[in-house]
Amino acid sequence: MKSLDRKLEILRQNPKANEFIIADAKDADMAWGVACPGTVYPSNGSSGFRSMTDFLEQMREMTASGLVDILLASNSAMSRLAHEENLFADSEVTPAIRANDTTDVWISRVANYRSEPSRPFRSAYLREAQYGSLTAERAGEPKVNLGLYSITFNNDLEADYNSMLAFREFRLEAAEAGFDYFLEVFAPNVADCGIAPELIPSFVNDSLVRALAGVSRAHWPKFLKIPYFGPQAMEELAAYDDELVVGILGGGPGTTYDAFKQLAEAKKYGARVALYGRKIKEAEHPIAFVRFLRAIAEEKIGPEEAVKAYHGELQKLGIPPKRDLAKDSELTAVELSYAS
Repeated sequence: MKSLDRKLEILRQNPKANEFIIADAKDADMAWGVACPGTVYPSNGSSGFRSMTDFLEQMREMTASGLVDILLASNSAMSRLAHEENLFADSEVTPAIRANDTTDVWISRVANYRSEPSRPFRSAYLREAQYGSLTAERAGEPKVNLGLYSITFNNDLEADYNSMLAFREFRLEAAEAGFDYFLEVFAPNVADCGIAPELIPSFVNDSLVRALAGVSRAHWPKFLKIPYFGPQAMEELAAYDDELVVGILGGGPGTTYDAFKQLAEAKKYGARVALYGRKIKEAEHPIAFVRFLRAIAEEKIGPEEAVKAYHGELQKLGIPPKRDLAKDSELTAVELSYAS
């Protein structure tokens, strides 16, 4: 049994259970292009980006570690890892794909699509995800049967209407294919959306709940993923319905303390899932970083002590930290948008 399924079952029976789900988001090639794997670190004189070959190897290493419950990647990456290599066959880690790529995640180094309200789009067909190609026979259990579906509401009637139409179509295809999904709702990607910044958390919570009101519970998402707006918004959503398991996205990389404190605080106020992409990718040593995320989630160590212990681990490994301990222990204002 996958650890995700086991934990979700426990949380369905007892929403206050201490279970916590961690996902590593390695789907950046559906957003950033060539820059998706991040820069080489330590640089050793290189100023370029890691290769996709290196990025795939990071995914293999993270899966082998067993520290995460979900590995999220593009359909392209999963066609290699899940279908060609059968990486997840004997692993407790659940493979997942980004099931849609709305225009607010089209983040080229030079383009500016994000200046307009998000438009719905899907590169991936679910059959590709499940069986490896569009022409594969649908025989046996799918090797990938979980996807992230993302919606960005902008308080723009036409744009939000089209986003809901696309979600409606996706749900039908997913139900017919027996494909599971989790739902992500971003904050508006347009700066001037007509809603005061302090009211954005209420807008996101209301939009999410309203979007699910017309959906049979048999077809609800496995869990939710939203920006962490703070205690009040998290408590409000977590308390709304016991069947909704609420999670957070990480936002920009920030300091190590940003990530560790965010996870601890989000869990305290009701979150039971954290999906981190850049926070893990930009860590000096992703495996060690996630090991401390797991320890914090299991309440074995506090975020302050974890930063110190992480720096101690880097020292043992001979890896120079990107920031000294004092700087890395600071809480900074981490931008919550996808493009930050």
